[in-house]
Amino acid sequence: MSPINRVFGLSGSGLDVDKLVADMMKVQRMKQDRIKQNKQIAQWQEESYRDLNNSLRSLRDSAFTMKLQGTFLARKVTSSNEGIVQVTANSLAVTGSHTLQVTQLAANARLNSISAVEFDGSKTTLAEQLGLEAAGTVTFSVNGSQEIAIDTSEDSIDTLVSKINEATMADGTRAGVSAFFDRVLNRMFISSTATGAQAEVNITAGEGQEGSELLAGLFSALKLGSLDPDTHLQANGRDAKIIYDGLSLYQSSNQFTIAGVSYTLTGTSDTEVVNISLTNDTDAVFDTIKSFVELYNTTIEQINTKLGEVKNRDYLPLTDDQREELSEKEQEKWEDKARSGLLRNDSILSGVINDMRWTLSSFVEGADATFKSLADIGITTGAWFERGKLYINEDQLKEALATNPQGVMDLFTKTSEVNSEKGLATRLYDNITARISQIIDKAGSNDSILGKRIADYDKQIALWDSKLQDMEQRYYKQYAALEVALGRMNQQSLSLMSLFDQGNWG
Repeated sequence: MSPINRVFGLSGSGLDVDKLVADMMKVQRMKQDRIKQNKQIAQWQEESYRDLNNSLRSLRDSAFTMKLQGTFLARKVTSSNEGIVQVTANSLAVTGSHTLQVTQLAANARLNSISAVEFDGSKTTLAEQLGLEAAGTVTFSVNGSQEIAIDTSEDSIDTLVSKINEATMADGTRAGVSAFFDRVLNRMFISSTATGAQAEVNITAGEGQEGSELLAGLFSALKLGSLDPDTHLQANGRDAKIIYDGLSLYQSSNQFTIAGVSYTLTGTSDTEVVNISLTNDTDAVFDTIKSFVELYNTTIEQINTKLGEVKNRDYLPLTDDQREELSEKEQEKWEDKARSGLLRNDSILSGVINDMRWTLSSFVEGADATFKSLADIGITTGAWFERGKLYINEDQLKEALATNPQGVMDLFTKTSEVNSEKGLATRLYDNITARISQIIDKAGSNDSILGKRIADYDKQIALWDSKLQDMEQRYYKQYAALEVALGRMNQQSLSLMSLFDQGNWG
């Protein structure tokens, strides 16, 4: 569209065309503003749905924990002497007691300097640092690694340590050794990363190095010992020795697990027998149930608040013109009122609340169901106006956990093909999952109901942008034509007046 010449007033009409057009456009923009307001409402609804969906996901995660038997099989395990053995237990551990005697700790293989090395730290090569009689290149492997080459006339003690630490097998895996030279003690320390009798540090002369005086001299100077006839320098680790419930056992590590109990050996004793005791950790289970109930109450309160919010029909989302007239604080107050009640009596959220309340107030059927409802273990619903809030009788719940932990576990975790026989946490998890899917369909993506609605509003707004631009051009064009017409009329009027004046003069 060609631009309109917007120079007005030359005709002497006195019209403020810019203001006239602006006023006319303001009326037309009200239609687009209404679409923008509808879009904003849809976006606010989408945000609210997603916030509530996140809360439901958290509650579902908690319900998932509650439907696992392992949650209710928490064990409390103690050691009579943690200076010898420390213990933890998982849900596979069986309540009871055990005895453990530790006579030897597992150790890694160590190949260390047997005395201080004559080392000159001011020098830069191994030959100079160790005072070697001869210098040159030596090769060796560690634990069967690829050969390591060291030039004693160029490489330093740091290079030697680094190459041992980086030694790799043919398949690229590490050789499993760690080397360190202590410049304070002037000693070399080489150890296996693993412990146990199978762990080793095995230094072997490289191909063609058999009988190498240069290689033997290097290890001798480091006080690591002498190569054996097979050109090996070797050290082995050792297993831990324990007596477990009267049975002698060997362990390659000081950390091991037996029947769901993890042991960490920290000391030895030839005479002391450590007592290990396992009991049900009712405190841990109680805390888990309490956290679940608290999260449930928080979630239903959040949803109930949205369902009961008052809708302020006089407060629509602010238009751009309205925002210019309000301070930032006034805009925030207006927006809070405009957001209120957008999900009032929402059918999806009402369904969520009804499902959850019905699930946790229902019974677990079945001949083996000791506890059939939450009320049986001290969890009850508050007054009607609290809209489903749960309360815990802590003494009753703790007693149920202490006297019948299996019954409490079944109440939450029981599985069955029959829904009425499923545990309450199992049912709640399934119900929340289904409701989350509904919310995702409503507001979870661009393809959701609200996502498509917002996209449609965007299209309408874009069409109105084009339409309003055309209208504005048309209005200015009409006023331009009016100015031309008024200019001609004024010119004609002046011409007539001029004729009249000439006639009167004659």
